[in-house]
Amino acid sequence: MVVLSQPVALDNHISVIPTYTPVPVFTSQPIPVVDLTDPEAKTLIVKACEEFGFFKVVNHGVRADLLTRLEQEAIRFFALPQSLKNQAGPPEPYGYGSKRIGPNGDVGWIEYILLNANPQLSTPNTSDVFGQTPQIFREAVDEYMHELKEVSCKVLEMVTEGLGIEPRDTLSKMVRDEKSDSCLRLNHYPTAEEEAENMVKVGFGEHTDPQIISVLRSNDTAGLQICMKDGSWVAVPPDHSSFFINVGDALQVMTNGRFKSVKHRVLADTRRSRVSMIYFGGPPLSEKIAPLSCLVPKQDDWLYKEFTWSQYKSSAYKSKLGDYRLGLFEKQPLLTHMSNE
Repeated sequence: MVVLSQPVALDNHISVIPTYTPVPVFTSQPIPVVDLTDPEAKTLIVKACEEFGFFKVVNHGVRADLLTRLEQEAIRFFALPQSLKNQAGPPEPYGYGSKRIGPNGDVGWIEYILLNANPQLSTPNTSDVFGQTPQIFREAVDEYMHELKEVSCKVLEMVTEGLGIEPRDTLSKMVRDEKSDSCLRLNHYPTAEEEAENMVKVGFGEHTDPQIISVLRSNDTAGLQICMKDGSWVAVPPDHSSFFINVGDALQVMTNGRFKSVKHRVLADTRRSRVSMIYFGGPPLSEKIAPLSCLVPKQDDWLYKEFTWSQYKSSAYKSKLGDYRLGLFEKQPLLTHMSNE
């Protein structure tokens, strides 16, 4: 997750929005689906995290009316005049952003709101987001973030059970912590005319999510794609009633690479706008991230150096969207010097 450096209207400088020449994208590859009420859910989740780094969850327990209400309020905000939306930006790092993704030149056919899940860390821009809309928007956001924290923690506790990790809250306690650095991102991808024959606009370029876990919900507009281990891309059929779970970089490190942080992207649709809502479950800034000792007892077997979430977040913010951020934190093989003495 990266943020906007300054607000730019979507109707300005359209030529800088990257375009993409489609190559065959496979839809025959089934996306794993996990029913959270299934007694075997923990096993299915671990398998999906190992093979895909991504899966869909159903029977998640979040009310359909809450999903609809938040989507409607987000649409109401994004329909405001650009001058009013700009009053809630630029994100520093929270607030409203448009087109620019991060400080290093990445752009996309997108506008968004980024909100911290910790009310104690509210910023003036966050207040300006809600200042442009009725109180119902703030209430819907607060309730949604509460519910999505519970979904995130439920999934993470199933992960620990599936991996045989004790205690059960080893992962979820980081998201439940009162200082958890979790956040909510509301993305709006307007309809986009094709730039030229066989060219489409890039809404959000390929990237991985830095946090522990991401929980995505969108409307019924297509565009999301995930990258498979062989480098091919798979289109994810939209489902507005379900959630999609991404393994984040931090979870890849804590499982010592057993789970893979999935690379994904969004392409703009030429007919319908897309609205997505992503909850990023993150640890406290001071939390140390390293392979879990219960999975990798010997530090010599660690694939990654230990770092704090604050260090990794700062490093990720300085990178470009498509960079392999974990590369800076991988351990180099120790060189053993043979001696004839």
